[in-house]
Amino acid sequence: MAVYTAIDDDSLDAFLGAYDVGEAVSVKGIAEGVENSNYLLMTESGRFILTLYEKRVDPADLPFFLGLMDHLAAKGVPCPTPIQGKDGQVLRTLCERPAAMISYLDGVWPKRIQPFHCAGLGAALAELHLAGADFTIRRANSLSLMGWGTLFERCAADADAVSPGLRGEIERELEHLSKAWPSGLPDGVIHADLFQDNVFFQKERLTGLIDFYFACNDLLAYDIAICLNAWCFEIDGAFNITKARQMLRAYRHVRPLSEGELEALPLLARGAALRFLLTRLYDWVNQVEGALVKPKDPLEFLEKLRFHRGVTGPGAYGLD
Repeated sequence: MAVYTAIDDDSLDAFLGAYDVGEAVSVKGIAEGVENSNYLLMTESGRFILTLYEKRVDPADLPFFLGLMDHLAAKGVPCPTPIQGKDGQVLRTLCERPAAMISYLDGVWPKRIQPFHCAGLGAALAELHLAGADFTIRRANSLSLMGWGTLFERCAADADAVSPGLRGEIERELEHLSKAWPSGLPDGVIHADLFQDNVFFQKERLTGLIDFYFACNDLLAYDIAICLNAWCFEIDGAFNITKARQMLRAYRHVRPLSEGELEALPLLARGAALRFLLTRLYDWVNQVEGALVKPKDPLEFLEKLRFHRGVTGPGAYGLD
């Protein structure tokens, strides 16, 4: 989450007039994330998250994102619910941006990841995958294999300035993955961005999954690979096999993994690391002036990519 678009009082009052939530009591920007402008909104009837969708979000995708949250919440997945206005609509315009309000979830994201966090995430991720199986709207993953090459073209010229030799290493990785990427594995709705700041806990209990604005249809095991990258490395870059084992064990208790998924996991983890290396690289060399969010270091995921490149089988992730 982040803040790119400021909201004036008159525009906010007019926006809230379309809802039965009373008048605004306070509104505060949330300076985290990279995609949209987000505010913690307090009204006379409670707390909400107000999101203005910025240029990187295609308005045509918003019915998928908002409908998916509504669908998953109805299935018991702990995620925000879009708030309907008096006209029954959840999407409208604010400050010349598509905008929506969603329910507020209690809890905080873990600043220091423990194995029990990984176990809670693994179970919740499997439940999300099962709950999304009958969601009827589809959205292709624009940040999968084909999208990586397109994204790299937009920042390749600056790659070696970030780290010498980076351009060539990425080019070789793209070539390898394009030839080896698996097909025929179970697919469905994935979150595609479950980093620790998108998962809320109260003590050891997982209370919320948020920020579904990368959600799409793709290989379910690819979502697991993203979480391995996001949750199972220490600050010094070391891979924590205990955290990985807890995550995967909890996931498999809810949704068993096929042999093909297990075998493909190291390759999928390489792809996931490359995906975030590329998006961070693009943001690093195309910083938005005045944004309250600081671009994240892309080289963190270069080191993760190199780790996965050396993995020969799923046993490296704590699997039997």
